[in-house]
Amino acid sequence: MPEQKKAVVPRLRFPEFRDAGPWEIRTIEDVAEKIAQGGTPDTTVPEFWNGDIPWITPAEMGDDALHHYTKQTVRALSTIGLQNSSAEILPAYSVIVSSRAPIGYVTINTVPMATNQGCKGIVPKQQIYHEFLYYSLLRAKRQLNDLGAGAGFKEISASSLKKLKILMPERAEQQKIADCLSSLDELIELQAKQLEALQAHKKGLMQQLFPREGETTPRLRFPEFRDAGPWEVKRLSDIARHETSSLTLNTLVLTDSGYPIYGANGCIGFIDSFEQEDKYIAMVKDGSGVGRLTIREGKSSVLSTLTYIKPREKSVLVTWLYYCLSALDLSCFIKGSGIPHIYFSDVGATKVGLPSLPEQQKIADCLSSLDELIELQAKQLEALQTHKKGLMQQLFPQEIDL
Repeated sequence: MPEQKKAVVPRLRFPEFRDAGPWEIRTIEDVAEKIAQGGTPDTTVPEFWNGDIPWITPAEMGDDALHHYTKQTVRALSTIGLQNSSAEILPAYSVIVSSRAPIGYVTINTVPMATNQGCKGIVPKQQIYHEFLYYSLLRAKRQLNDLGAGAGFKEISASSLKKLKILMPERAEQQKIADCLSSLDELIELQAKQLEALQAHKKGLMQQLFPREGETTPRLRFPEFRDAGPWEVKRLSDIARHETSSLTLNTLVLTDSGYPIYGANGCIGFIDSFEQEDKYIAMVKDGSGVGRLTIREGKSSVLSTLTYIKPREKSVLVTWLYYCLSALDLSCFIKGSGIPHIYFSDVGATKVGLPSLPEQQKIADCLSSLDELIELQAKQLEALQTHKKGLMQQLFPQEIDL
């Protein structure tokens, strides 16, 4: 029987449900027709694979709008493969939750599907709307992780999942909430695809605006420079220089104001001095994000895990140099099996084409404008994701000790 020990209602409710009473505390066992197990047949038997039964793993799942529904999977089982594993067929519009490595990814299958042993499939009862259950499980990620047990890696057992408690309104309200959030997810997905399209466009444009390796003329040139002749070939070390930083996190006194200091992932705080007064390029030379490039304005500093890169002379624009470096494949210069590192002294031996100052400016302006569009699109996407998070907090009752 549903448990009704606590009267719980969301802070935001659609008008037609404001007098509908509190939500009920239910268990997954209450709302599921079945909780299906996953399994993996012998991977060395070809006959078990490449069939017509989609087979999903946690690696293919996610907890964002882009993974809301799943129709296709990387691998598929044959009928005999299914028979030779513990996997079960889930009917379409079941809710699949990853139960290990990692815990808490959720998706809805739109076709009959099997899973590996890292997933559990919940077949909802008729009065339970599958999309509402999907969002409920997304909100329950912390509780799901708390259910995990095991010495090596955490895993949720079917018996533990059955006992998970969630809050449920009547089906009509379930559908209203799910429809609202699904519409927002569709907008988030559209924004994410537009961001990806802009990033892909920039990548393709850079390949056109800079000469290929061994060539001296780019494939795409602005009209006023089409008769300007080939670019001058120089070593990077002839047009750019690098400087090291001695600043380490454990020796700094960070403040809330002053001059910014940057680490691999952006500004980490402020200090009362600066190492660079003019615009420069920062390259991560050690650890996570090695090889990542960013362009920074003056009166700032970086940690010692980054390198300053600046033009050697006024005939080279720092913004153009940034895009020139960004167009290179720096991965071939990364060394080290433990902590990866990259040194500009190695990169500096690379030969690049150098156009005139006006052409540098034109290329830099073009790509900078595109970067501004990409940044704006990324902020719009982030704002939508933040709005969704806040809306879910309003549409679902506050977390209580269930």
